[in-house]
Amino acid sequence: MTSFTVSMVVELLVAGLLAATIAYCITLNRRLMRLRSDEQSLKATIAELITATEIAERAIQGLKVTVRECDGTLGERLRTAERFLVDIEREVKSGEIVVERISRITEAARDAGRPRMPPIPVVEPIIPVMIRDPGDTHQASAASTLAAAKAFTARLQTRAA
Repeated sequence: MTSFTVSMVVELLVAGLLAATIAYCITLNRRLMRLRSDEQSLKATIAELITATEIAERAIQGLKVTVRECDGTLGERLRTAERFLVDIEREVKSGEIVVERISRITEAARDAGRPRMPPIPVVEPIIPVMIRDPGDTHQASAASTLAAAKAFTARLQTRAA
């Protein structure tokens, strides 16, 4: 082999390696351009995220202020309600005492106006009842008369006692 052939082979080999390097550089350049464009969209996304975070922080601060105000208002209302509850309980007790006094006074006035009678003994009346036709009005009126007599006897006993 002659030196010309060797030099030609070396030159072709260098030219091939140079072409491969150029092709790799073009591919690398395309990837870098995509990376730069992704970097721009990533920066935009980060800026939006920062803005949303700031808005959320302001909203949280507003909610905290609102919660403090509500807590203060609710606490004040609870204290007022507790005071009203104590006042109402006191008024109810006073009312119960007044009602008890009035009932004693009316009882004493009733007792003073009539003579004292001994209690009436309870006697169960024996009424023979015959089973008849369900449409029989005599049987129904006897039962209602018996119930009315029992109620009247019970009222007399409570008044006498």
